Amino acid sequence: MRQFLIFTIFLLSACASQPKTTLYDDLGGASGVDAIVDNFIHGLAADPVIFPYFADSHVSRFREKITEHLCAISDGPCQYTGDNMVDIHVGMDITENHFNRVVDILYNAMEKEQLPHRTQNRLIARLAPLRQDIIYR
Repeated sequence: MRQFLIFTIFLLSACASQPKTTLYDDLGGASGVDAIVDNFIHGLAADPVIFPYFADSHVSRFREKITEHLCAISDGPCQYTGDNMVDIHVGMDITENHFNRVVDILYNAMEKEQLPHRTQNRLIARLAPLRQDIIYR
């Protein structure tokens, strides 16, 4: 019984001493988010259906704001300073199909960075509530 108690205490102390990582950490921190954003932008540019939605975008501003957004939403040290999602997407009439294509492009961007599927899904889960602010605006 005493050995079991010592073993249990050891396990609990090992678990307690491990620092919790954020989703931002799991994405690779600043360099990881930058790489995801670069892959994402290249994916958007290569998609003939989606690219027209971004054709008139200022790429440097888009890169800055999407990087801020991913950093902030993943508990990184950033604050998103861009416009809200409704204002950004109003008048674009984005359909569910278009939205899903962009999600696929983001998945591919994370896949290129060889992120675990669990990490990818955690980020998508945090972005999913924005869907209602983006489609059919």
